[in-house]
Amino acid sequence: MSGSTRGHEPNRGSSLGYGRPFLTFLAVQTLSATGSSFSLIAIPLLVLHTTGSVLQMGLITGLGGAASLIMGVFAGFIADRVNRRALLIGSDVARFVLHASIPVAWLFAPQLWLLYLAVPLSAACGMLARVTQVTVVPGLVPKDQIIKANGHLFASTATAYLAGPALAGLVSGSLGPQTAIAVDAASFALSAAGLAFIKLPRLQREPSTESKTAQFLAGAKFLWHQPVLRSLTILLAVFTSITMGLTDVFIFRLKHDLAQPDRVIGFVMAASFAGTLVASLGVARIRHRFAFGTTWIGACVLCGLSVLGMAWSTSAAMIGLMAAGMALATGIAGISSMSLRQEITPSDLLGRVTSAFWTLHGALNPLGIALLAAAAGKYGTTATLFVSGAACVLIALSALLTPVYSHQREPQKALAET
Repeated sequence: MSGSTRGHEPNRGSSLGYGRPFLTFLAVQTLSATGSSFSLIAIPLLVLHTTGSVLQMGLITGLGGAASLIMGVFAGFIADRVNRRALLIGSDVARFVLHASIPVAWLFAPQLWLLYLAVPLSAACGMLARVTQVTVVPGLVPKDQIIKANGHLFASTATAYLAGPALAGLVSGSLGPQTAIAVDAASFALSAAGLAFIKLPRLQREPSTESKTAQFLAGAKFLWHQPVLRSLTILLAVFTSITMGLTDVFIFRLKHDLAQPDRVIGFVMAASFAGTLVASLGVARIRHRFAFGTTWIGACVLCGLSVLGMAWSTSAAMIGLMAAGMALATGIAGISSMSLRQEITPSDLLGRVTSAFWTLHGALNPLGIALLAAAAGKYGTTATLFVSGAACVLIALSALLTPVYSHQREPQKALAET
């Protein structure tokens, strides 16, 4: 675990202060995110158009979460062992094929079984790509610019999701959700082509005398022995099991309770990602001013309050505003925790640590998504959102009793040595 990744020196002549490899990587991720934002709207709408069932929508989304969870177990080990650029390209090509198969099939007749196959497989490829993406950032920028670089990556993604859902809603409303999914497929093809022009730093590894099992579990072991990361993993296991299913709930609220058309749902989703954009642009300043614990806990409390506000919202505009607050909060919390992991984890271990972190804190996601969808169908969206928001606030406040808060005044270097 003493290996390192030799990064390229940034080209200070660029407007953002990064070298060409990172800027190309940023452009490729923006392109891919733009297409993915179409599926965020199009897949649930396609299920609703085909079946009219929020339960079916929740089951398919839950299967995607389960597939991500399973791949998350192995993704880090793979990313720490093979060519990372090849992994990124291969993941994009696979998702292109899977997403392109859906509109092709719908040209003849709706094939719900295909969604049950394509969505989980695509989610698994997405998890492999996300873990690999995290591992390459520290090699593309200096260590002191990691949180800034992550902010720009999140900002580009937020910008894509700001425009994408609105366009997806318009395309879905006029041409059908399957056409919006076709746009997503094309974006993965273009992303794969762009990655071919990026030269990623070579991963340097020293021979290990540990068994394969020990190497596989090294990421989880690192998490367990790092107090802040251990606490974050436990807290997020519960927190994300609630928040991951909320998109389906408020889409159902807009579509079923408020009888809003697809284009309005697209605009509401786009407005929500404005919160992620604001978080991405401001998180570096927030983290330089406040300690990690204050930043993370405060963001999670804001998330819970936004969900509570959504429970009482009776207009699409108010739901969009509350969704933006939720996205702002989760963006700040997510960028901060990811940057912390990248700063304190050895490069040759970063894939396994990222994989273990995401797998463990996402362990309850499929169950949470399915339960939220079932609760929305049985008890209504107002009650479901109210209970979810209250739970988020309680989880955030419980972090005051953990190392996430008690170690918050320690400098980054001290955290790395724990």
